Amino acid sequence: MCDKGGFDGAKMALFVGDRLAVILRDTFPGLPYPGYWDFPGGGREGDEGPFACVQRECREELSVPVAPDQVVFRRSFDTGQRRNWFFVVRVGAAVRHHIRLGDEGQRWTLMKPATYMAHPKAVPMFQERLGIYLDGFHKAPR
Repeated sequence: MCDKGGFDGAKMALFVGDRLAVILRDTFPGLPYPGYWDFPGGGREGDEGPFACVQRECREELSVPVAPDQVVFRRSFDTGQRRNWFFVVRVGAAVRHHIRLGDEGQRWTLMKPATYMAHPKAVPMFQERLGIYLDGFHKAPR
């Protein structure tokens, strides 16, 4: 799916039907963006590849298994010395009945993409990355 080359972590915009599954971040001291709405994902473990990383994180954080054929967008982003992957995955609306919050985050919810994009407590870099996907997704094919 993606090369295993150097990267630090991966995040996923998980569409459950037409809504995004988002997690309200904890408020521990030193945690970036405490109390903000975040996407499933996190740091790489061992030599896992980008999709394996985000797939594992999604299972741990929301108890949702995702398959490679559910990925509709993928892109790496370099920020300084760090490379991170961003995926967009679409699953059926019925998956909402199986979501269970793991041991990270305060709670989860399903949010309309437009609400996330305008939310003052959405992680800004993920608003930008989701915006890249949404801009391309809504453009008419040439």
